[in-house]
Amino acid sequence: MKKDILYDKFNKCGGVLRTSELNELGFSSRQIKKLLETNVINRIKYGYYELTDNTCPEEAIIARLFPQAVIFLESALIHYEYTDRIPSAWQIAVDKNSEKTKYHIDYPLIEAFYLEPKLLDVGKTEILIAGVKVKIFDRDRTMCDVLRYENKLEREVFSSAIQRYVKDQKKNARKLFEYSKIFNIKNKVQTYIGVWF
Repeated sequence: MKKDILYDKFNKCGGVLRTSELNELGFSSRQIKKLLETNVINRIKYGYYELTDNTCPEEAIIARLFPQAVIFLESALIHYEYTDRIPSAWQIAVDKNSEKTKYHIDYPLIEAFYLEPKLLDVGKTEILIAGVKVKIFDRDRTMCDVLRYENKLEREVFSSAIQRYVKDQKKNARKLFEYSKIFNIKNKVQTYIGVWF
């Protein structure tokens, strides 16, 4: 019976529970240790656990581990289907003043980009994945990031992202140009994307 409650709670919380949440369900530290030993749960990082047979999307896990992080660059490109290439690690944008070591986790693999706090709100939106609110930059901000980080991207990823964005019915040219002013890349937007409008 207690196991059903445990699985239910994991499902409701995006596949990740903190020690305090397990305690609230009535699991003592000794019982948590037993769950680890019997392979019912895994420790993701100190104080955070997932079910061993976890089927929760990694975006939801990241959002539970790092609620302030924003899905970024190639990881956002995947979401918007602007690329078919899956990055080796989830790329997230985080506050440059945040503690760097907290992003060093074994699973899921993440690559943190440390940005000015004011830039984290530009084009930030939320999507719902497995009942968890996941922060992601909108498609227009993502295109600005593609242009800003051009030299970090493979040529094919860069070209494909621009072509698919141009064809996307949901793009918003006004927003794109607004964001380009903030990031001081107006000329770049004009060169690569402006010709298509």
